[in-house]
Amino acid sequence: MLPEAGRKRTADRAVRSADYTRAISAPRSIAPSLVSLSTSLLLIAALIAASAFFSVAEISLAASRRLRLRQLADEGDSRAERVMRLQELPGPYFTVVQVGQNAIAILGGIVGEGALSPFFASAFALWPATAGRADTWGFLCSFVLVTSLFILFADLAPKRLGMTDPERQAVRVVQPMIALMKIFRPVVWIYSKLADGLFRLLGLPTQRDDRITSADILAMTEAGALAGVLAASEQQVIANVFALDTRPISSAMTQRDRIAYFLRDDPDAIVRARIAAEPFSTYPVCDGDIDHVLGYVDAKDLFQRVLNDLPIALTDTGLVRKALIVPDRLSLAEVLDQFRLVGEDFAIIVNEYSLVVGVVTLNDVMSTVMGDLISPFDEEQIVRRDADSWLIDGVTPIQDVKHALDLETLPHADDYETLAGFLMVMLRRVPRRTDSVTWGGYKFEVMDVDSYRIDQVLVSRTGTPGVAAATAAAAAAAEAAQAP
Repeated sequence: MLPEAGRKRTADRAVRSADYTRAISAPRSIAPSLVSLSTSLLLIAALIAASAFFSVAEISLAASRRLRLRQLADEGDSRAERVMRLQELPGPYFTVVQVGQNAIAILGGIVGEGALSPFFASAFALWPATAGRADTWGFLCSFVLVTSLFILFADLAPKRLGMTDPERQAVRVVQPMIALMKIFRPVVWIYSKLADGLFRLLGLPTQRDDRITSADILAMTEAGALAGVLAASEQQVIANVFALDTRPISSAMTQRDRIAYFLRDDPDAIVRARIAAEPFSTYPVCDGDIDHVLGYVDAKDLFQRVLNDLPIALTDTGLVRKALIVPDRLSLAEVLDQFRLVGEDFAIIVNEYSLVVGVVTLNDVMSTVMGDLISPFDEEQIVRRDADSWLIDGVTPIQDVKHALDLETLPHADDYETLAGFLMVMLRRVPRRTDSVTWGGYKFEVMDVDSYRIDQVLVSRTGTPGVAAATAAAAAAAEAAQAP
């Protein structure tokens, strides 16, 4: 047996040997950990890049405008055609996107937690205040870091990129996405069938509706006007073109009492005098009264006869042309179609009783398109007196009144076509001078009446549209009850 001192020296040598062994092996144990961390970080970066790809693919397909894609296809980019086909049936496409994004997010959490949590835990273990909960704090820090990286680089930045130029990004990712759809076809089929069944159960549409409506075009033109791409006047012209379908013919016609016409038996002197007093481009020719129209004469033909010293005889069948007769229920768009079909630019308007209610020309319709509130006669129908009042002719079309006053609707809108009709419906009688109606924040006061015809109406703001709209019917009923 070794003496006590010898055993002690042997134990000391063993301890020193173990300490030396740990000292020289420590760098070798740290090296694999550093390699594992760098590999995990590279894997996380790759997962973020893959998730960013799916984010761009998702938002670019959803935000791509079909008109722009059609332009790219017409320029020779066949990928744009593939994108448009995918927009028609986007189910499998978005299934691949969602499967990819969710799988990558789960895998990123697993890799991030396993790679970063130990290092954060080791760091917190060095602090006495957090040493007891080092593992918990390490997990939380790794979770927040990985989640933040995915939110910033795999979600926000790619989707913002896809929104700025969706069509170009969509054609860039369409080929890889089609390849992924083929690879994951079984998974796509299962999830697509489940989603289709769910949509059918809820009664929801499964296909995208790409029909472009007039509202879509108007919204685009309004956005273009706000962005400065279109002038405000250009945007208004486009809006007026689409309004032709809803504007009745009465909104642009010359009213019956303002029509300048000839009788078939009028002598040359009367014809010449009327042309001088009321110079128009076209004159109806009637038999006895205005409700028996035989045709019309063009002022150019009359001037030719005057220049050639020929008498003007309206009984001459070669001078009087056949007139286009249209009902008063047509829209301005339908009137344009009638002009195009018969090659005319002048029409007589009759009501259901075959009575003439007005005339309309192509120039009248085009004035409406150009946003002009001037009637065919040389008189303004709507005159703005100041910021809060207007003087309006009673025969002004109600559409023009609504436009000038910025009113969306008026009560009983199907029962009248002019401002005078609105007042009659609201008062339930023929209006008299000083009669008034309050509606929608405006007061409509009759200023002048000529043989039961409302000449002028003063419209002024009341400043309380809600209250006025709520009490207008009661006020109209009270005025009607007071009428003799």
